[in-house]
Amino acid sequence: MGNKRSGGGLSSAQQAAKFLGVSVLAGAVLAGLALPAVGAIGLAAKGTVEQFDEIPANLKRPPLSERTTILDANGGEIAKVYSRDRTIVKLKDISPYMRKAIVAIEDARFYEHGAIDLKGVLRALNENAQDGGVSQGASTLTQQYVKNVFVEEAGNNEKAVAKAQKQSIGRKIKELKYAIQVEKELGKKLILQNYLNITFFGQQAYGIEAASQRYFSKHAKDLKLEEAALLAGLVQSPSRYDPVNAPQVAKARRDTVLQRMAEVKDITQAQADAAKKKPLGLKVSSPKNGCITAVDGAGFFCDYVRAVFLNDPVFGKTREERSKRWDRGGLTIRTTLDPKAQKSVQNSIKAHVYQDDPVATAVTLVEPGTGKVVAMGQSKPYGFGTNELTINLSADKAMGGSNYGFQVGSTFKPITAAAALEQGKKPYQRYSSPYKMDYPSPVSTCNGSWSNSEGSTVENEDISEKGPYGMKEALAKSINTYFVQLISDIGVCPVTEMAAKMGMQRADGQKLNQVPSLTLGSEGFSPLTMAGAYATFANRGVYCTPVFIESITGPGGKDLEVPKSSCTRAMSEKTADTMNTLLRGVVEDGTGKKAGLDNRPSAGKTGTTDERKAAWFVGYTPNLAGAVWVGGSGSKGVEMENIRIGGVFHDKVYGADTPGPIWRDAMTGALEGKPAEDFVNVPIKDPSAKKPGRDDNGNGDKPGGDNGGNNGGPDNPWPDITLPPDVIGGDDGWPGGNRGGNGNGGNGNGNGNGNSNGWNFP
Repeated sequence: MGNKRSGGGLSSAQQAAKFLGVSVLAGAVLAGLALPAVGAIGLAAKGTVEQFDEIPANLKRPPLSERTTILDANGGEIAKVYSRDRTIVKLKDISPYMRKAIVAIEDARFYEHGAIDLKGVLRALNENAQDGGVSQGASTLTQQYVKNVFVEEAGNNEKAVAKAQKQSIGRKIKELKYAIQVEKELGKKLILQNYLNITFFGQQAYGIEAASQRYFSKHAKDLKLEEAALLAGLVQSPSRYDPVNAPQVAKARRDTVLQRMAEVKDITQAQADAAKKKPLGLKVSSPKNGCITAVDGAGFFCDYVRAVFLNDPVFGKTREERSKRWDRGGLTIRTTLDPKAQKSVQNSIKAHVYQDDPVATAVTLVEPGTGKVVAMGQSKPYGFGTNELTINLSADKAMGGSNYGFQVGSTFKPITAAAALEQGKKPYQRYSSPYKMDYPSPVSTCNGSWSNSEGSTVENEDISEKGPYGMKEALAKSINTYFVQLISDIGVCPVTEMAAKMGMQRADGQKLNQVPSLTLGSEGFSPLTMAGAYATFANRGVYCTPVFIESITGPGGKDLEVPKSSCTRAMSEKTADTMNTLLRGVVEDGTGKKAGLDNRPSAGKTGTTDERKAAWFVGYTPNLAGAVWVGGSGSKGVEMENIRIGGVFHDKVYGADTPGPIWRDAMTGALEGKPAEDFVNVPIKDPSAKKPGRDDNGNGDKPGGDNGGNNGGPDNPWPDITLPPDVIGGDDGWPGGNRGGNGNGGNGNGNGNGNSNGWNFP
């Protein structure tokens, strides 16, 4: 039952409500508005008053959906996104002409009647009876506002929207009761303000401010008389009176509004006649909705922010709840995007890979120690046209990326090396590393062992690459057989565990396969995952989960909770420092020389997959990590041989010759002006090895020399490795370097002659 006053009787509003509930059902609305029969909706006339009382007393007015603005780290706008393009404004910020025009054409007695205009109902009854149909309604602005609240609450649910607009007695009764409540609670000015902010004006514009911007590219407070009249005329039927698509019909409707304003004395007849002579004067602004409008290629970063919002429980317990919150909008989201870094990434991409190339590239930069993603871009722009994509090639499938990610090739080898160091292996660990070999078998895994039942083999890139090699040279030259021997030695499980600690999950969300080929990059990952993993090395062994959002301000200026980066130690500082020293050698002397940065230390690793369907460079400095992938963006991939990329012909694409330069140029611009920090370097030398002397005669009297090509070698510290028969050394001596020479073996006393085919001492 309705609330009673302290004296025990119903308030005048409640009495009126009961009366109207009965009278509406008794005939006025049924007859005048030609609504369905009462029985069709299960409302018997005798139960009308009781059912009217059972309607909840308070109308829930959900926050109006608005634009959400996404900003970069400096506060610059990336894009505006919205389910409904709306900017809420106060009544004082709406042109007086607009206020008068909407009242004149929609509810001229707005300031004279209550929630229901009985004179309007009688007028509608009379005219509808004469026409034999429903040519005129009797809804007040207040009732229209209530109906729009129902529609707004329905959101984008088509069934709910249809229900909110259904011409039924049940909805009409609700509308009447809530209109009475709204009149009492809000008053005329606030009702008019809310109405002008909630109403749909066509062309994706909700509310008067969005409509004013859409049709006239100006604020609502600046609308002229004829402009206000045009917009007021749209409300009855935005599609029918659309001035963009039906200018003549729109002008006729505008002139009707102007004449009505004159009739109710809001303007003079002379003003109305003068305004009618003016053209529509449209200055249309195209809707700029969504990440597709982002500048400097930040569309995919923008879309990832949306994916974070829809997937993270911090923004709502269920996906539906989070989606509603996103659609409601009204958010200001400050992100981690560094505009300088983003511009550098995009410039580098454009310089090296063209939009219409048969392959694509994707680049992601991450800040070590914070997990902040500062840039993300790709050569196929965000969009739906030719050579455009809505798939984020830098992301996992769950966040809008490709189904399986991309095999990472040799960029996975450092993860195996880090796992081995954590297991106690030394950075000078050596293996025979032949050019070609069978996969060792069996190999331990987390849940048993793997056996090479199919006789699978592995080989190096070039036939000249045959060992023995130590870890540093094996990383620099990317020796496949070395890392297969290494993972077979320590087992697969420590490697998968290390990968997990470094945030490496497959792009399709599945678990890593427990197979030795894992070390060669057989699994599919995203560039974002790879950049975050290598940032662990830069951060001296601490992995930080990637984050895209710095802060969110909701409607009314309220700060929302946002996801924070979680940082955990993945490996010891010693292991990380050792890896940094090893990977620094890759860009100084190894396969990544083309990616090396000028005037600042850097480290990284190249990678190329089978059939050259993907090429990578993942690298870092102490203060920034980045991953670059190049390959086919489709499911079948592209074999990158005899191919032109960015206007440059390649007989074979390597990680060093395309991804490497992209990484170098992107990082150079992103790091401009930042301090050139150095790594903590770790000496990597075998304490058991006696280094050859510098004496070109091979006397061995100067330890620690690095001119091994001309000198004798030390005692053989690796007795498990059998020397080839054509290599001549001293008594227990190690053979000479690659230039032979008459070196004395052993401690300089072995009298051995080095052979010109001797092995190159690392």
